[in-house]
Amino acid sequence: MTLALEGESHPARWWHAAEDGRLQCDLCPRDCRLNDGQRGACFVRARTGDRMVLTTYGRSSGFCIDPIEKKPLNHFYPGTSVLSFGTAGCNLACKFCQNWDISKSRDMDRLMDRASPEAIADAAVHGGCRSVAYTYNDPVIFAEYAIDVAQACRDRGVKSVAVTAGYMHAEPRREFYAHMDAANVDLKAFTEDFYVRQTGSHLAPVLDTLRYLVHETDVWVEITTLLIPGANDSDAELAALSAWVAKDLGSHVPLHFTAFHPDYRMQDRPRTPASTLTRARDIAMAEGLRYVYTGNVHDATGGTTFCPRCHEALVTRDWHDIRAYHLTPGGHCPHCATEIPGRFERFRGAFGPRRIPVRLSSPMAASPAGPERT
Repeated sequence: MTLALEGESHPARWWHAAEDGRLQCDLCPRDCRLNDGQRGACFVRARTGDRMVLTTYGRSSGFCIDPIEKKPLNHFYPGTSVLSFGTAGCNLACKFCQNWDISKSRDMDRLMDRASPEAIADAAVHGGCRSVAYTYNDPVIFAEYAIDVAQACRDRGVKSVAVTAGYMHAEPRREFYAHMDAANVDLKAFTEDFYVRQTGSHLAPVLDTLRYLVHETDVWVEITTLLIPGANDSDAELAALSAWVAKDLGSHVPLHFTAFHPDYRMQDRPRTPASTLTRARDIAMAEGLRYVYTGNVHDATGGTTFCPRCHEALVTRDWHDIRAYHLTPGGHCPHCATEIPGRFERFRGAFGPRRIPVRLSSPMAASPAGPERT
């Protein structure tokens, strides 16, 4: 696709000149090769002259302060708030995208808020946020911007969270996650057929990202699988996915099963019944996983962190709201002293299920702008 490049652009990393004269993007496994004036499949990485640029650097589709549980992350400073933002575009083509109006956007006017990395870090501090989340669309495609924001945040003691599909090449992956403190990775299914037909991508690179994060970094990792009725919710697939997580990553890695709602190009499917999430949780725990959660539904059992040894309820949740918290500041069960994996500190009360849209020109001023997203 050949398009005029409007607005500001920023020099992109991770590309090389191909023998045929095109420039190849080396950020993700799509390996887009571009002639002058063309954009990649993600829409936001483009060629102009003899260089590759990122067209959304410093521009956001909106900022919101959310509970960290909404990302979802249940073992990463529970009860704290997170400043969330994204840009536009995506390097996957999910037919069931729940954020399609942002991730599939070809309208740069959706990028309503401009902010430097330093302004975002300052907004997080002023807003009392423990972390900043790169979300709504996949931060892989705006990696240069996310890295600069993460560096500014680290200078101010603010953590960084990537909410991602994990579709990324090895070299940029190493550089990107050197600046992240936590990640929630969408494991969209556990078959290659689903990935090809429903997302236009492949399963293997996502599994590689998960192995890398868990075994070669200090990034805290949780996994989310959106269960779509009749598409990726069979007992056999759920058992295979859960067994792989337990064997290849470890039984300590939290797994979230969340409910689908009909959207974008998959409006012929029904909403995910709560019973499906409960069934998936039971299967995953039978495969040896210790921390399995249900999401996008009211389910006190499925939202609660239990001690794997004495089975006491340690953090009781309803959707994104913490109702009771009993972990020690160091993340231990107060009943049997079992250490719960994650990142914990002294609990100062929960932010709650609130959502506060903000504008960076006035960091805590409420605004109707900003997406209602996870």
